[in-house]
Amino acid sequence: MSEKKCSDSSCTKESCSSCSKAKVDFSVAPHPLSHVKKVIGVVSGKGGVGKSMVTSLSAVAMQKAGYKTGILDADITGPSIPKAFGIEGRAFGNEEGIVPVKSKGGIDVMSINLLLQNPTDPVIWRGPVIANMVKQFWSDVVWADVDYLFVDMPPGTGDVPLTVFQSLPLDGILIVTSPQELVSMVVAKAVKMAEQMNIPILGLIENFAYFHCPDNGKDYEIFGKSHIETVALEHRLPVLAKLPIDPALANACDEGRIEEASFDLSLYAGVIGALKQLLG
Repeated sequence: MSEKKCSDSSCTKESCSSCSKAKVDFSVAPHPLSHVKKVIGVVSGKGGVGKSMVTSLSAVAMQKAGYKTGILDADITGPSIPKAFGIEGRAFGNEEGIVPVKSKGGIDVMSINLLLQNPTDPVIWRGPVIANMVKQFWSDVVWADVDYLFVDMPPGTGDVPLTVFQSLPLDGILIVTSPQELVSMVVAKAVKMAEQMNIPILGLIENFAYFHCPDNGKDYEIFGKSHIETVALEHRLPVLAKLPIDPALANACDEGRIEEASFDLSLYAGVIGALKQLLG
């Protein structure tokens, strides 16, 4: 590991007016053959908010918009990306590195389930081993010509999110929430972690915001009244999308047809716009 030098030329580790000690650089170099323009983390303060579905839909939306996308599944103990895309093959390596598996629509995917003999086998590893695997998904996998690489992270602020924040060159993160009272607390945790790590926050995505009844055309707030606008205002963040509960979309994920599912791209307009701005 290398150390970042302080901007103060007179800095010493023992005494410095700018910092108390040199900062350690945990960044990991990508594979020499990789070419990734933007790396986007998809995070949530708690589980069960549909973060992996949002990751999948974001990749599909940008792919449909004409960009080359990939997904690094960093949720090592709860991987669900391959199932959503109906990927049953296994990733393989050659003399150059590990080759991600392509979905039917051409999205590059790398997940621990693509390396296991049986995808239902549990991954019973300690935190440091899991964190190292995530780093290898960046350093040993050949991500060739990818415009947007989405990193699906496990919920919370534990080892893996910390590893991704420190080791991967994140250009921004999307924070996925749900319309519940405690959302303000869990979002605050994710926001503060990103701020402490100097990671740009692109905005908030509220999932399960409402259910649109096809029989009477009314919207019902199944999980309670939304608090996303208040949370966004408190942290000075944009709300990029408010996504409805869609049973058809959930079934498509379960059946491995996320790329074939019909969903309203206009609901993703804010997300697509924020991501396009990163490329200029």
